[in-house]
Amino acid sequence: MKIGVMSDTHGSLLYLEKALDVLSDCDILLHIGDVLYHGPRNDLPEGYNPKAVVEKINSLDNITIVKGNCDADVDQMVINHAIEGPFVHKKIDNISVLMYHGYTISREEMMAQARELGVDILILGHTHIKELNVDKDLIVLNPGSTSIPKDGSHSVATIELLNDENIEDEFELEIDLIDINTKEIIEFE
Repeated sequence: MKIGVMSDTHGSLLYLEKALDVLSDCDILLHIGDVLYHGPRNDLPEGYNPKAVVEKINSLDNITIVKGNCDADVDQMVINHAIEGPFVHKKIDNISVLMYHGYTISREEMMAQARELGVDILILGHTHIKELNVDKDLIVLNPGSTSIPKDGSHSVATIELLNDENIEDEFELEIDLIDINTKEIIEFE
C-alpha cells in the first residue's frame, strides 16, 4: 500500500499536476488542506487556476481532503469530495493516521491527541515547511507545500506500508519527502 500526501496547493494547477505526477503510483491520496484559495498574499502562486484545480481534484477517486484555514464552505460546493475536519482520524491498512492542517490548536496539543488515539503517524500542513521526525512512538510528518514552500522546494510525501505477510499487524513504513520539480527524494534529518 502506498499513500501520497500533499498540502497547501493554494489553487495552483501547475504544482498540483506536478504533485499528482510524482504521486501517480499511490493507492490513496491525502490532501492536508488549503486546496483552492491562495490566502492573503500579495503574489498569486504560479499557475493559479482554482477552477482547473477543482476539475482535477474532482477527477480523482482516491483522495481524502482535510480542511485548512484557507478552505471555505463555498469550496465544498464545487469540490465533489468531502472537505473533512479540521481533524481526520483514519485507519489505512494496518496504520492509524491523524491528519490536521494545523491552525487552531498547538502542535503539542495535537501530538497529545494523536498519542491518546494511539496514532502511528500525525500528518500536519499549514507551515509550508517539510518535517519528518519521530517523537518517541509517534511519527510526525508535514509534506511541505506544493505551491508556496517556505523552505526552498515544492514537495509532497509518500508513505509506503511494507507488510510482513507472515505476521498479522506487523508492518514497516518507508516515508519519503519528494521535490516535485526534480522528482528526487529530499534527504531529511
